[in-house]
Amino acid sequence: MAKKDAPPRWDRRMQQRLARGEAAALGELYDRFASLVHGLAHRVLADERAADGITREVFAHVWEHPETYDPQQGPLRSWVAGLTHRLAVQRLRTTETAALARGGQGSAEELEDKVRRASVAARADYIVHSMPAPLRAALELAYFQRRDYRQTAADLGVTEDEARRRLRLGLQLLSTAHDAGSPGAPPGYGGAA
Repeated sequence: MAKKDAPPRWDRRMQQRLARGEAAALGELYDRFASLVHGLAHRVLADERAADGITREVFAHVWEHPETYDPQQGPLRSWVAGLTHRLAVQRLRTTETAALARGGQGSAEELEDKVRRASVAARADYIVHSMPAPLRAALELAYFQRRDYRQTAADLGVTEDEARRRLRLGLQLLSTAHDAGSPGAPPGYGGAA
Protein backbone atom coordinates (compact mmCIF):
# COMPACT_ATOMS: atom_id res chain seq x y z
CA MET A 1 0.00 0.00 0.00
CA ALA A 2 1.09 3.55 -0.55
CA LYS A 3 1.90 5.88 2.33
CA LYS A 4 -0.98 6.63 4.70
CA ASP A 5 -1.04 10.24 3.52
CA ALA A 6 -1.20 9.27 -0.15
CA PRO A 7 -4.03 6.78 -0.73
CA PRO A 8 -4.27 5.10 -4.12
CA ARG A 9 -5.44 7.48 -6.80
CA TRP A 10 -8.26 5.17 -7.90
CA ASP A 11 -9.70 5.15 -4.35
CA ARG A 12 -9.77 8.95 -4.14
CA ARG A 13 -11.29 9.32 -7.62
CA MET A 14 -13.91 6.67 -6.89
CA GLN A 15 -14.97 8.41 -3.69
CA GLN A 16 -15.25 11.73 -5.54
CA ARG A 17 -17.31 10.18 -8.32
CA LEU A 18 -19.64 8.51 -5.82
CA ALA A 19 -20.02 11.80 -3.92
CA ARG A 20 -21.08 13.46 -7.21
CA GLY A 21 -23.72 10.75 -7.63
CA GLU A 22 -22.23 9.05 -10.70
CA ALA A 23 -24.18 5.84 -11.16
CA ALA A 24 -21.40 4.51 -13.41
CA ALA A 25 -19.01 4.77 -10.46
CA LEU A 26 -21.26 2.55 -8.35
CA GLY A 27 -21.38 0.04 -11.20
CA GLU A 28 -17.59 0.06 -11.47
CA LEU A 29 -17.23 -0.34 -7.72
CA TYR A 30 -19.74 -3.19 -7.74
CA ASP A 31 -17.91 -4.94 -10.57
CA ARG A 32 -14.66 -4.67 -8.67
CA PHE A 33 -15.81 -5.63 -5.16
CA ALA A 34 -19.10 -7.56 -5.38
CA SER A 35 -17.46 -10.97 -5.22
CA LEU A 36 -15.36 -9.87 -2.23
CA VAL A 37 -18.42 -8.50 -0.41
CA HIS A 38 -20.61 -11.49 -1.15
CA GLY A 39 -17.86 -13.96 -0.27
CA LEU A 40 -17.12 -12.32 3.08
CA ALA A 41 -20.80 -12.06 3.96
CA HIS A 42 -21.38 -15.68 3.01
CA ARG A 43 -18.36 -16.76 5.06
CA VAL A 44 -19.78 -15.07 8.15
CA LEU A 45 -23.45 -15.96 7.66
CA ALA A 46 -23.25 -19.32 5.84
CA ASP A 47 -26.44 -18.35 4.04
CA GLU A 48 -26.68 -17.37 0.37
CA ARG A 49 -29.80 -15.20 0.70
CA ALA A 50 -28.44 -13.39 3.74
CA ALA A 51 -25.15 -12.79 1.89
CA ASP A 52 -27.12 -11.35 -1.03
CA GLY A 53 -28.90 -9.03 1.39
CA ILE A 54 -25.63 -7.87 2.97
CA THR A 55 -24.18 -7.26 -0.49
CA ARG A 56 -27.11 -4.99 -1.31
CA GLU A 57 -26.77 -3.20 2.05
CA VAL A 58 -23.05 -2.59 1.60
CA PHE A 59 -23.39 -1.06 -1.85
CA ALA A 60 -26.45 0.94 -0.78
CA HIS A 61 -24.44 2.35 2.14
CA VAL A 62 -21.50 3.20 -0.12
CA TRP A 63 -23.85 4.93 -2.58
CA GLU A 64 -25.71 6.88 0.10
CA HIS A 65 -22.70 7.72 2.29
CA PRO A 66 -19.49 7.87 0.22
CA GLU A 67 -18.14 10.53 2.59
CA THR A 68 -17.83 7.92 5.36
CA TYR A 69 -14.82 6.46 3.56
CA ASP A 70 -11.61 8.19 4.66
CA PRO A 71 -8.80 7.56 2.14
CA GLN A 72 -6.27 8.44 4.85
CA GLN A 73 -7.32 5.34 6.81
CA GLY A 74 -6.47 2.85 4.07
CA PRO A 75 -7.61 1.43 0.75
CA LEU A 76 -11.22 1.47 -0.37
CA ARG A 77 -11.07 -2.33 -0.60
CA SER A 78 -10.33 -2.61 3.13
CA TRP A 79 -13.07 -0.13 3.99
CA VAL A 80 -15.62 -2.06 1.93
CA ALA A 81 -14.44 -5.33 3.53
CA GLY A 82 -14.72 -3.81 6.99
CA LEU A 83 -18.21 -2.51 6.28
CA THR A 84 -19.22 -5.93 4.98
CA HIS A 85 -17.77 -7.65 8.02
CA ARG A 86 -19.50 -5.27 10.43
CA LEU A 87 -22.92 -5.63 8.75
CA ALA A 88 -22.62 -9.42 8.43
CA VAL A 89 -21.64 -9.84 12.08
CA GLN A 90 -24.53 -7.58 13.13
CA ARG A 91 -26.91 -9.70 11.06
CA LEU A 92 -25.49 -12.92 12.53
CA ARG A 93 -25.87 -11.60 16.07
CA THR A 94 -29.41 -10.41 15.39
CA THR A 95 -30.59 -13.67 13.82
CA GLU A 96 -28.87 -15.87 16.39
CA THR A 97 -30.13 -13.76 19.31
CA ALA A 98 -33.66 -13.96 17.91
CA ALA A 99 -33.30 -17.74 17.61
CA LEU A 100 -32.16 -17.92 21.24
CA ALA A 101 -35.10 -15.76 22.33
CA ARG A 102 -37.50 -18.13 20.55
CA GLY A 103 -36.15 -20.96 22.65
CA GLY A 104 -33.45 -22.13 20.27
CA GLN A 105 -30.56 -24.19 21.48
CA GLY A 106 -27.41 -22.64 22.81
CA SER A 107 -26.37 -19.82 25.08
CA ALA A 108 -25.11 -16.27 24.78
CA GLU A 109 -21.54 -17.58 25.20
CA GLU A 110 -22.03 -20.05 22.36
CA LEU A 111 -23.43 -17.25 20.22
CA GLU A 112 -20.37 -15.09 20.85
CA ASP A 113 -18.12 -18.06 20.09
CA LYS A 114 -19.96 -18.61 16.80
CA VAL A 115 -19.62 -14.92 15.92
CA ARG A 116 -15.91 -14.98 16.81
CA ARG A 117 -15.26 -18.08 14.66
CA ALA A 118 -17.16 -16.62 11.71
CA SER A 119 -15.29 -13.35 12.12
CA VAL A 120 -11.88 -15.01 12.14
CA ALA A 121 -12.78 -17.14 9.11
CA ALA A 122 -13.92 -14.06 7.17
CA ARG A 123 -10.75 -12.15 8.07
CA ALA A 124 -8.62 -15.14 7.04
CA ASP A 125 -10.39 -15.29 3.67
CA TYR A 126 -9.86 -11.57 3.17
CA ILE A 127 -6.18 -11.82 4.06
CA VAL A 128 -5.58 -14.76 1.71
CA HIS A 129 -7.33 -13.06 -1.19
CA SER A 130 -5.55 -9.76 -0.55
CA MET A 131 -2.02 -11.04 -0.19
CA PRO A 132 0.37 -10.85 -3.13
CA ALA A 133 -0.04 -13.67 -5.65
CA PRO A 134 3.41 -15.22 -5.02
CA LEU A 135 2.65 -15.63 -1.30
CA ARG A 136 -0.83 -16.97 -2.00
CA ALA A 137 0.53 -19.46 -4.55
CA ALA A 138 3.11 -20.77 -2.08
CA LEU A 139 0.49 -21.19 0.65
CA GLU A 140 -1.92 -22.92 -1.69
CA LEU A 141 0.75 -25.42 -2.74
CA ALA A 142 1.79 -26.07 0.85
CA TYR A 143 -1.71 -26.29 2.29
CA PHE A 144 -3.97 -27.71 -0.40
CA GLN A 145 -1.44 -29.86 -2.19
CA ARG A 146 0.55 -30.75 0.94
CA ARG A 147 3.87 -29.64 -0.54
CA ASP A 148 6.88 -28.98 1.67
CA TYR A 149 9.06 -25.94 1.00
CA ARG A 150 11.37 -27.90 -1.33
CA GLN A 151 8.49 -29.15 -3.46
CA THR A 152 6.90 -25.68 -3.37
CA ALA A 153 10.18 -24.17 -4.60
CA ALA A 154 10.36 -26.65 -7.46
CA ASP A 155 6.71 -26.12 -8.43
CA LEU A 156 7.10 -22.34 -8.39
CA GLY A 157 10.52 -22.32 -10.03
CA VAL A 158 12.14 -20.39 -7.17
CA THR A 159 14.97 -21.14 -4.75
CA GLU A 160 14.24 -23.03 -1.55
CA ASP A 161 15.12 -19.91 0.44
CA GLU A 162 12.59 -17.90 -1.56
CA ALA A 163 9.92 -20.58 -1.05
CA ARG A 164 10.55 -20.55 2.72
CA ARG A 165 10.39 -16.75 2.74
CA ARG A 166 7.08 -16.73 0.87
CA LEU A 167 5.58 -19.37 3.13
CA ARG A 168 6.77 -17.59 6.26
CA LEU A 169 5.41 -14.21 5.13
CA GLY A 170 2.11 -15.72 4.01
CA LEU A 171 1.66 -17.53 7.31
CA GLN A 172 2.57 -14.40 9.26
CA LEU A 173 -0.11 -12.46 7.41
CA LEU A 174 -2.63 -15.25 7.88
CA SER A 175 -1.88 -15.53 11.60
CA THR A 176 -3.22 -12.01 12.10
CA ALA A 177 -6.75 -13.24 11.31
CA HIS A 178 -7.34 -14.36 14.88
CA ASP A 179 -6.30 -11.02 16.35
CA ALA A 180 -8.57 -8.26 15.09
CA GLY A 181 -6.44 -5.55 16.62
CA SER A 182 -3.11 -6.77 15.29
CA PRO A 183 -0.91 -4.44 13.26
CA GLY A 184 -1.03 -6.82 10.28
CA ALA A 185 -4.82 -6.78 10.05
CA PRO A 186 -6.24 -4.83 7.13
CA PRO A 187 -6.85 -1.17 8.02
CA GLY A 188 -10.39 -0.55 9.12
CA TYR A 189 -11.13 -4.25 9.06
CA GLY A 190 -10.94 -5.53 12.56
CA GLY A 191 -13.05 -6.46 15.47
CA ALA A 192 -16.16 -8.49 15.69
CA ALA A 193 -18.22 -5.30 15.49
